[in-house]
Amino acid sequence: MQVRPFGKSDLKVSALGFGCGAVGGLLVKGDPSDMLRAVARAVDLGVTYFDTAASYGAGSSEANLGLAVRETGADVVIGTKIKLAAEDRRDIENSVTRHVEASLRRLGRDAVDLIQVHNFVSGEFATDSQWLSVEEVAEVITVFARLRDKGKVRYWGINGLGDVAAVHRCAEAEMHGIQVCYNLLNPTAGLPAPPGFPFPDHRQLIAKAAKNGIGVLAIRVLAGGALSGQLKRHSHATAEVEPISSGESYDADVRLSQRLIFLVEEGFADSLIEAAIRFAISNDAISSAVLGLSDLDQLEAAARSIEKGPLPAEAVTLLQARWAQFGTT
Repeated sequence: MQVRPFGKSDLKVSALGFGCGAVGGLLVKGDPSDMLRAVARAVDLGVTYFDTAASYGAGSSEANLGLAVRETGADVVIGTKIKLAAEDRRDIENSVTRHVEASLRRLGRDAVDLIQVHNFVSGEFATDSQWLSVEEVAEVITVFARLRDKGKVRYWGINGLGDVAAVHRCAEAEMHGIQVCYNLLNPTAGLPAPPGFPFPDHRQLIAKAAKNGIGVLAIRVLAGGALSGQLKRHSHATAEVEPISSGESYDADVRLSQRLIFLVEEGFADSLIEAAIRFAISNDAISSAVLGLSDLDQLEAAARSIEKGPLPAEAVTLLQARWAQFGTT
């Protein structure tokens, strides 16, 4: 398993990140013995980065991951995330501290390697508590730095979603990591948007982050599972997935993914899933491609895809023409 640097930090993370959220669902709904086997096997395969959040399974993902890591005795990098609610915004310092300490208790750790704010970013104060203004994000980052000084966190970052201009402003702040939506349906965080592209343009956020020494975690690599090309979802996976930076629905994303099946038909990859994973790691500025996993077979297949290396440049060139057609029926 290839290991990549994480921005200007001293962390090294595997090109494949183990996503512990509800979209894949293994670390939320799986049998405890299956969770342990999957984490142990991931470590055997060279996976060093595990991504969770306080909101995944209402804290169960953190607790399950912490237990599995302790059982295996593995030396891994753990990233988790906190999301501030409306009432938290009245006292950000104490709220952030309380949330981080709760995550540490669930993880069973004295400190976490990477703490991230999970809220979307807005260009101005928003009444919707899912969003934080740039100024509020800056305040959260200040609290993270204080928690670093207290030995509770090592590094920190943000969720690079929301208002694009506001996210780019945040990427100039003193932080170490950013989550970026990057996949075969919306590659604009890494590549220029073609004319008429119908989805949000993330304006090559990956390059902006890398220039500022920020480690990049690629998320939604499989567009919540739509890039499997299948409507049916795994029993561990969340039943419904809200698209991020792509179509109006999961079904629409699955249909759109069929326009990319040429990657398999022309021999660039053995499956659309493989193509999506290899596309994500084709960008050298991405530290880890985080995949939500539902079972051990998916883990094994993802690791095999990573081992095949980046998608060929010829395939990416052909993709440019397909993306330019996404705005057409």
